[in-house]
Amino acid sequence: MSENRVPIYLDNNATTRTDPSVVQAMLPFFTEQFGNASSTHAFGSEVAVAVRQARRSLRGLLGNAHDHEIVFTSGGTEANNAAILSALATQEDRDEIVTTSVEHSAVLALTEQLATRGVKTHIVPVDSRGRVDIEAFRRALGPRTAIASAMWANNETGTIFPVEFLAGLSREAGALFHTDAVQAIGKVRVNLKDSAIDMLSLSGHKLHGPKGIGALYLRKGTKFRPLICGGSQERGRRGGTENIPGIVGLGKAAELAAEQLEPERIRIGGLRDRLEQGILHNGECVALGDIGNRLANTAHIAFDHLEGEAIAHHLNLAGIAVSLGSACNSGSMQPSHVLRAMDVPACRVRGAVRFSLSRETSFAEVDEVVCAVSDIVARLRATSCVTARELTS
Repeated sequence: MSENRVPIYLDNNATTRTDPSVVQAMLPFFTEQFGNASSTHAFGSEVAVAVRQARRSLRGLLGNAHDHEIVFTSGGTEANNAAILSALATQEDRDEIVTTSVEHSAVLALTEQLATRGVKTHIVPVDSRGRVDIEAFRRALGPRTAIASAMWANNETGTIFPVEFLAGLSREAGALFHTDAVQAIGKVRVNLKDSAIDMLSLSGHKLHGPKGIGALYLRKGTKFRPLICGGSQERGRRGGTENIPGIVGLGKAAELAAEQLEPERIRIGGLRDRLEQGILHNGECVALGDIGNRLANTAHIAFDHLEGEAIAHHLNLAGIAVSLGSACNSGSMQPSHVLRAMDVPACRVRGAVRFSLSRETSFAEVDEVVCAVSDIVARLRATSCVTARELTS
């Protein structure tokens, strides 16, 4: 990459840049306002006020009824684990889990581990567009289901699940319902006060907040057993001294997301469509997922008979950051479990590349990426044709 070239970042489903105003909001809590929120003196009380304000800001983004329904965590993974393990511990005579085949590893790795301990897990399939099989989900629920967990939006394809409807089915079966909303919060409108969702997980670094902070929404009255035991922080639901700078940063990020959500959703969706149409115009590639019902910022494109890893590598050399799917599985050489669950054809599954935009993405960047992808794909196809001729000669 040229030293004078400004890099382009289109891997926002992996993480977002912390908004400068979020950083500014956090800075005083490393220095001047360094007190412990549990302390009764002035240093602690002024910090406790900031925590309450952050909780209130997050509540505004989630649309839930009470401030105390929000439990701050270290991120989405902890929140997911806390929700599922608590449900198994508190639901009498219920010891089964229902989830889907395309969940994040923060859910699937836990359920796989629990299965080795005898916990029965029902894995609900998806179709070729990544949409959950509603009837299979309904059949999986039963009198022993402790919790059903389904993501709000898929981190690889952007496909949005009907979580409100799934939550209603779970409630009818007497089970708790949890959603991993890490990719959805800040991108779709949420109103938990009027939903049947019992628990929801989110992470700050997916909505231009800091890393290392997240939250678990816990509906009032829902039985809960802490994952991390210790002091009385978070009403005894999550022990340990609070990450005050992170909490303040998450609160500020939530405030900004709530203010900008609808206009940015429309703008980013237009950019995503411009990017996608420009790339698809080259032919021999297809957009994956539920095209009519997905996150506005996500385009997952599979290039026929090419290696996505090669495309991403050449884009990286050109100063453009994209990914092959979940950052948590980027070291694996195997095709993504999401694409395998969708039965993406073998000629495409290894050629899938995810482009994920943010409110910082510009039209000029999108047009530059379209040109770069077109050039790289053309060169790779020409090289593969030459290699094929050499092998057959």
